[in-house]
Amino acid sequence: MEDRSLLILYGSETGCAQDVAENLGRQARRRHFNTKVYAMDEYDKSQLLDETIVIFVCSTTGQGAEPTNMKRFWRFLLRKNLPNDILSNIDCAVIGLGDSSYRKFNYPAKKLYRRLIQLGANMVIDRADCDDQHYQGLDGAFIPWAKKLWNILLEKYPTKKPILSDDVLLPPNFKMEFLSEDEENNHKDTRCVAPQKLLPGEFNLTVKENKRITATDHFQDVRHIEVTCEDEKFHYDPGDIAVIPPQNLPGEVDLFLEFMGWTEHADKIVRFIPSSDNVKLPTHWPDKIRFKDIFIYHLDLFGVPRRSFFEMLAYFATDDLNHAERLREFASPEGQEDMWAYSARPRRTIAEVLYDFQPFHIPFDYILDLFPSLQPRSFSIASCLEVHAGNSDSINDSVHTKKKEMQLFVAVVKYKTKMRRIRRGVFTKWLSTWQPGDTIARVRILKGTMSLPPSSDIPLIAIGPGTGLAPMRSFLEHRIEIQQAKENMLILGCRHHDKDYYYREQWERYVERGQLVLFTAFSRDQEQKVYVQDKIRENGKQIWDWIEHKQAKVVLSGSMDKMPGQVAFAFKEVFMKEGGLNAEEAEIYFGNMTKTGQYQEECWN
Repeated sequence: MEDRSLLILYGSETGCAQDVAENLGRQARRRHFNTKVYAMDEYDKSQLLDETIVIFVCSTTGQGAEPTNMKRFWRFLLRKNLPNDILSNIDCAVIGLGDSSYRKFNYPAKKLYRRLIQLGANMVIDRADCDDQHYQGLDGAFIPWAKKLWNILLEKYPTKKPILSDDVLLPPNFKMEFLSEDEENNHKDTRCVAPQKLLPGEFNLTVKENKRITATDHFQDVRHIEVTCEDEKFHYDPGDIAVIPPQNLPGEVDLFLEFMGWTEHADKIVRFIPSSDNVKLPTHWPDKIRFKDIFIYHLDLFGVPRRSFFEMLAYFATDDLNHAERLREFASPEGQEDMWAYSARPRRTIAEVLYDFQPFHIPFDYILDLFPSLQPRSFSIASCLEVHAGNSDSINDSVHTKKKEMQLFVAVVKYKTKMRRIRRGVFTKWLSTWQPGDTIARVRILKGTMSLPPSSDIPLIAIGPGTGLAPMRSFLEHRIEIQQAKENMLILGCRHHDKDYYYREQWERYVERGQLVLFTAFSRDQEQKVYVQDKIRENGKQIWDWIEHKQAKVVLSGSMDKMPGQVAFAFKEVFMKEGGLNAEEAEIYFGNMTKTGQYQEECWN
């Protein structure tokens, strides 16, 4: 009889690929495959050659980069000493998740698919490229691909057992167990210790300052955050990214527990016991945890639910099947438009969905199956480590101090939806409460996708509209304060000179010292809006001279939307006007800058 073990590995930045992987895992279990679902970097690579079937689910982050939790696994696959037939006994499939509005659409999944073929893997089905732009979202490609995949696998790995219907609730992945009174007394310190393990490469930071730097009458609350770390291993370079796990506010969690009827359990200590050897808790979870802390530190209550949440909640509705039927409609391919109108468009949260669909009964054992995990958020670091390496004003003195400082530049997410309800981002709602002395746990530092010019003699052109200014500040601080570089240009975009001109004094000081050329675009200070791309065209002569004759490096950061394309078009116009190139030549010139890394951008939705 064929071995029916099936492994699903995902690379996920925001939780979307993890959600798809877990969905595939449930489908596999319904077909009686012996199923495991892991993040790529949490999987023991030494066991890979013992696998029978491996399905890879891979999202895209940044400008075509692989997600954080697949980087180590990807480096492993890229080893040159791997034989080109090492995966020849493994059946593989790859599904990529992306957005076709990005130039490098599903780039990590495409690279992974090619590399698996190079290593001899038997690809049982063509790669799926799920597109967020599809009218059915990712499901537009995922659902038909998954159907075809299971037909192929069931033909090769048949089972005599009938496929379990979607109406059948699968057993939970974990059993939740309350500690006995004696065990609780033996673990009273559990309530006092850090609720999450600190893994290698993670750091606990201490808040030094959290202040608003926009005018009080400005529509947006933007924060300048300073945090410190005493760990000697803590380090970051210009352009690096801080990855920070969010938390839910304790007061909001208390209200949620009251609504659920779980208040009496809030301070009890629990443990989660895996239902099989194929599942395990995330590595940063403690062995025992206070019930309330599960919802403060680990589970998402106030994010917008994905389709799988509606699918799972339907099993627990107790309203004569009316609610269950509606929830299953939301979870079906045909119900995607209705689900979008109900949930995604008004940004209705998980907690609000539960309120709408009461009464229900959610067994404790299914908490981890129903509620998604809180996903970490990534922020470009807005400082240079050597400039802010302690409390001393002297750079030479401060590098010897114990405390290392990092600064962030973050806009608080707050908006109204069509429901006329004010929405606040899960992370920045928590960030707004940070006070000096607070601990920010489990922060990781990742390499950014942009870098400094290879030499301080090569000019830098930095473009930073809005909070895209954050990495530009880290680059310019390093260039000016550490490298003493003279040829630096900043094209800064904001709305008003008097309301959101971020770090004005610092830029003007650099200009006075002759170390910065500054062009500002205040879009709302005049009748006709002015943006960074307008400033590029206005100052095309100097920009062309720096790029063509001095090989200046260009870095851009900001919101994805239309801005990156408009900036790229402005550069091509400069190349034609100042460089005498025709349209085709300007396109090739810009393309070469991108390929060689002379032009880099780091933009986000």
